[in-house]
Amino acid sequence: MLSTGLPQGAVPKLERPGPLRERVYEALLELITTRALQPGQHLVESELAGHLGVSRQPVREALQRLNTEGWVDLRPAQGAFVHEPTEEEADQLLTVRTLLEAEAARLAAANAGKTGITALEVLCAKGEQAVADGDVDVVVATNAEFHAKVMELAGNVVLAELAGQVDARVRWYYQPVARQRGKQSWIEHRELIAAISARDEARATAVMRAHTEHTRETYHHRDRD
Repeated sequence: MLSTGLPQGAVPKLERPGPLRERVYEALLELITTRALQPGQHLVESELAGHLGVSRQPVREALQRLNTEGWVDLRPAQGAFVHEPTEEEADQLLTVRTLLEAEAARLAAANAGKTGITALEVLCAKGEQAVADGDVDVVVATNAEFHAKVMELAGNVVLAELAGQVDARVRWYYQPVARQRGKQSWIEHRELIAAISARDEARATAVMRAHTEHTRETYHHRDRD
């Protein structure tokens, strides 16, 4: 794909307060993590500026920042392109995610109260409905919410900060496998809720480790259109 062509309705609104460069950065990051802008896609400053309704300067600044963070590749005489992650990059990131989330699940089993468990059940039901509806975007967003809630229930601020550093990339890698993982992912979420509700720390750890490993394996064996 060699143009910035975006799906209808894919462009986020720049309505949040704050510096324009920050809002443009957040909008472009959202387009990348949701794969509205695909890995390898050419990012044309003028086209992006037109889509977002801004001048080229904040777009240029955002692309430079995204390049620093590894989301965008700047190629001499060619321009900017969405980074195409290698299998090794994905494997390293998803392996770290497994370590963080397995510990979060253990702590959630030790600390979660009735309100927290109910919140997990509500999110799980929402995700199951999204799978039934075939709404991949809602599946991905709800999956992120579910895992964020487990992290919140863990009650460890440092762990949450570390997880926050990889959250966007986890969502990026999950997007292309969400349909393949489908119903099974939410069956595993139900198993995790049961372990947390029973305050079974060992079981919660094992379920989360297996769950995140399944996602990692699915990514490496994903359908490639």
